[in-house]
Amino acid sequence: MSKSLSEMTLEELWELFPIILSEHKSCWGDWYEEEKQKITALLYGKDPRINHIGSTAINGIWAKPIVDILVEIPMSISMEDIKEKLISGGYICMSEEENRKSFNKGYTEQGFAEKVFHLHLRYYGDNDELYFRDYMNNNPVLAGEYEKLKISLWKKYEHDRDAYTNAKSAFVEKYTRCAKVEYC
Repeated sequence: MSKSLSEMTLEELWELFPIILSEHKSCWGDWYEEEKQKITALLYGKDPRINHIGSTAINGIWAKPIVDILVEIPMSISMEDIKEKLISGGYICMSEEENRKSFNKGYTEQGFAEKVFHLHLRYYGDNDELYFRDYMNNNPVLAGEYEKLKISLWKKYEHDRDAYTNAKSAFVEKYTRCAKVEYC
């Protein structure tokens, strides 16, 4: 008898859902737009700002085929209320901090679904990912360096998502700071 996702250890989940990179696909933008419409309908009247973030939002680079979505809400809105609405829309809450919540959609007991999403719920202004995305899109040479870094880490950390993310963090933080200097 197989375990449900909620019964699996982190190591078992990483085995079932390894780091996979693929060439950039134009359909990722379409998936984002379709999902944005669903989220907008779920959060009708809540005034969310919804953006495509992560590597699938950076032009032309290899990425995990997982569409990251940043949803920012006004401070006057309860994150718990939004959490319930997102769960009703098929999202699974994966982590919670005081002013941040993360959700997944497209993870099954057989592995990844065709379309996979990570949703990052934040309050307005908690959006460093937008700076990084825009900076990479405006600097294709740097985006290429980021792609090379990701590819170099792929097999080493194929079954350790946290280590993969941590190994990229210095690059992401450096160029997020550069973007804030340039854009602010």
